[in-house]
Amino acid sequence: MFKHILIPTDGSEVAAKAVKAGVAFARETGARITAFYALEPLPSHIYGEGYIADRKLVAEFETRARAYAEAAVETIGAAARKAGVPFQGVVERSVVPYRAIIETAKKKKCDAIFMASHGHRGIARLVIGSVTHKVLSHSDIPVLVFR
Repeated sequence: MFKHILIPTDGSEVAAKAVKAGVAFARETGARITAFYALEPLPSHIYGEGYIADRKLVAEFETRARAYAEAAVETIGAAARKAGVPFQGVVERSVVPYRAIIETAKKKKCDAIFMASHGHRGIARLVIGSVTHKVLSHSDIPVLVFR
């Protein structure tokens, strides 16, 4: 069935539950995993013209954000290794995470995306948006949503 599964994460507890299920699914189907984290750039109001954030502070924010992203991907890697599932990790900068998820799945030739849904509904979904919903709406690769 599926031979290569992309598992995107944001490092949250909800994503961690999907990671556990996604790794188990990959093990059961004999698939390999590409873990993905879309590293969003810092908002320009933090360092844009007229603001007083110095370059060292901005660099520190970026360093910490990358470290968090790499740790989130490595969490998937550790679970995959423990389950005996082949694994590759990708951290990529992206202004639009849902597009980066779909593009990475295509670039890595994944045949499925396995991801969490935070379950926002109503006004919260309109205000916050849903990366999962956008991936579902725009992907021509099958998307398995864990809730």
